[in-house]
Amino acid sequence: MPTFRTGPRTRLLGAAAALTALLAVTGCSSGGGSQAQDDPNEKITLTVNLFSDFGYADLYKQYEQQHPNITIKENRADMGAHHQNLQAHLLAGSGTADVEAIEIGQVAGFQAQAPKFVNFLENGVDAGQWVPSKTAPASSADGKVLFGLGTDMGGMALCYRSDLFKAAGLPTDRDQVSALLSDWKAYAATGKKFLADSPNKDVRWFDSGGNLFSAVIAQAPTGFYDAAGKPVVTENPAVRQAFDLVAGAIKDGESAGIQAFTPAWDTGFQKSQFATVACPAWMSYEFKANPPTDGGTWDMARIPGGGGNWGGSYLSVPKSGKHTKAATELAKWLTAPEQEAKLFTEKGYFPSDQALWSQPDIANHTDPLFNNAPTGKIFSQSAKDLKPQPLGAHGAEIGTALGNALTSIEQGKTDADGAWKKALADVANIVG
Repeated sequence: MPTFRTGPRTRLLGAAAALTALLAVTGCSSGGGSQAQDDPNEKITLTVNLFSDFGYADLYKQYEQQHPNITIKENRADMGAHHQNLQAHLLAGSGTADVEAIEIGQVAGFQAQAPKFVNFLENGVDAGQWVPSKTAPASSADGKVLFGLGTDMGGMALCYRSDLFKAAGLPTDRDQVSALLSDWKAYAATGKKFLADSPNKDVRWFDSGGNLFSAVIAQAPTGFYDAAGKPVVTENPAVRQAFDLVAGAIKDGESAGIQAFTPAWDTGFQKSQFATVACPAWMSYEFKANPPTDGGTWDMARIPGGGGNWGGSYLSVPKSGKHTKAATELAKWLTAPEQEAKLFTEKGYFPSDQALWSQPDIANHTDPLFNNAPTGKIFSQSAKDLKPQPLGAHGAEIGTALGNALTSIEQGKTDADGAWKKALADVANIVG
């Protein structure tokens, strides 16, 4: 279950195979840093390890043109295997790539190893480029080491099929939709009305319980961890409330029960099997790749409940890489405002650089994919309304456990109470 997912998923190797393959690929990248890297004419290859498509292909070409002595090689693996690999290589002190991506749901698990990464604060980076909620998770506990530079962030919106809304007698104007679906209770209630009034009884209200849960819990002031880093899934009522809301909607038949980032999910987009999707900015790739075959039109409204963030990533430079100085400059360049702005206007990845949110080319950006919706305005407002949520070392795994529990309800294997109990048992095993 892809909670805290960032960027489009790639159909690569399975986790075990990817781990083996990536070990083989990066094994040649061991070492304590090249002493010759200060020579600007030295011919070097910088390796970049990612867990998804960050949209960097054209930027790599631009950077290589500007730096003729540098060749960039990108490797990708399954998200879980990627982070396991990075942890293992940091522990071993060798085997990392020059630049390593870290997903926001995983970054807290690397805080204790901050000294093993290049400190960007000592390499010309102004942390004020990002909001504190972005830099804090990628900093050491004392704030003296910034080991991750923010790439995109998952400002949230609600994507909806305006033609399916019209057929069910619901408003199609995005402002009216935003007003109607002002919070998640209203969203679930409207889903029941949609099912009752839609002429196509094969269309569900949303794609999957796990996806919906990710959006709902992302808005809570406290999620799976408290500010002290303690897991609070059992004690925090917001987690159970979000779980029960989604479980209730599943019981009412609102979920298509299609796990995200699977071939069946692609088919769901193409065959119009659901009318709404909670969509962070990075998810636009899925809509581009899987247009409805019936000619239906997607539009975009504000996310129920206001702001929130689902997903986002960082670029880090392990000290065990071969070319730490050159890698640091590449990571800084890829996350600079100019490149982040380009990735949004061309790829749809919303920038985590806060200064960009109010710039006209971002704030006024529209997207024909969503009926010319003002995506820049919607995602910027979502980012501004964001209430930072404490993160913890196993946040992504906890989200997966809860998402899997909701999937078991969709599959008819258990009821909400049984799924909740199973999820708590799984969470207990995760956090120890």
